[in-house]
Amino acid sequence: MSEPNRSAMRVADSDRENVARLLYEAMGAGRITTGELETRLDAVYAAKTFAEFEPVVADLSPGGALALSHAGDGDQGGRRSFAVMSATTRRFDGPLPPKHVSRAFWGSVRLDLRRARIAAGPRTIRAVAIMGGVKIVVPEDLAVDIRGIGLMGRFGTGRRTGRRGPVTGAPVLRVTGFAWWGSVKVIRKPLEPRRRSSRGRG
Repeated sequence: MSEPNRSAMRVADSDRENVARLLYEAMGAGRITTGELETRLDAVYAAKTFAEFEPVVADLSPGGALALSHAGDGDQGGRRSFAVMSATTRRFDGPLPPKHVSRAFWGSVRLDLRRARIAAGPRTIRAVAIMGGVKIVVPEDLAVDIRGIGLMGRFGTGRRTGRRGPVTGAPVLRVTGFAWWGSVKVIRKPLEPRRRSSRGRG
């Protein structure tokens, strides 16, 4: 497909995130100011086609917006959780996919992994919080590798409520992403027993 035709293509949420990530990195490096970041982010999340990205990244990306269209595809696999000016809660009772992407924009996402089946091998959650929050609740014995960035926000572990810690050979969950004017927290909590139904009792 020719470049003019691709410029007219509609963009997806993953494309907007790729451009937003470039802007956050540019601000962190001092290439743009906080005010410029806010203005450009407004344009990014309002964009409908790749052509609308071009004025936003023209002075930051040599290849323009189209060069960013597949920049993060390797990290976008698996299931997704979204919250846009709303709240989303997701509890995993089955296998945890190898990759999960969670985004909160002016909202909150809560992921509960305490009953998830986490197999050996790499498992990654990419959490993005923009003026919102992502909370990831994990079992006490799960090893967590946090590799996110907080920009005028927090990205890390929250208060532990249990007493146990990761055991040798435990599965490892890697948490990546960024928080801008928001927070991404990983919290260890003991598994709560399931409540018994009161139906049928005399």
